[in-house]
Amino acid sequence: MKFIYIFPFLFLFACSSNNSKGELKSPILADDVDEKEIQKELEAERLEEERLKNAFTTLEFDRVSHDFGKVEEDSENKTVFIVKNTGKQPLVIENVSASCGCTTPTKPEKPIPPGGKDKIEVVFHPKMGQLEEQAKTVTVTSNTEPKMTVLNIKAFVTKKSK
Repeated sequence: MKFIYIFPFLFLFACSSNNSKGELKSPILADDVDEKEIQKELEAERLEEERLKNAFTTLEFDRVSHDFGKVEEDSENKTVFIVKNTGKQPLVIENVSASCGCTTPTKPEKPIPPGGKDKIEVVFHPKMGQLEEQAKTVTVTSNTEPKMTVLNIKAFVTKKSK
């Protein structure tokens, strides 16, 4: 029974405010120091976002596919894709990989300056027995957005003539 009398009394003190202006104060409100720290962090994030945005560039290929036409098995077939840096930052070709072992791409070793061009050479060497229509891809990874560009090659492989 005593609990019933104590509860309303506690409720009055819990809801009262020591603030004469009637303002509510919360321990989770940021003070000036916290506000300044938050602003500093937001500015640092904005600068990092800007830096990352400026780290990317753009590229353009003279074409994204090549058809070798009819080729014989166990032959070496080369093509060259010309890549141009169309952005404002140096273009770095990080990796060039083929979809299978019969295709060997080579990448530029040095960054390509804005407006500059370089080449990606692709050698298609169909193995013995790798006949008829063949389609392969070469994935170029660079400091662009999107990060990857896919180049396509195809050929119709015939039996090696004797």
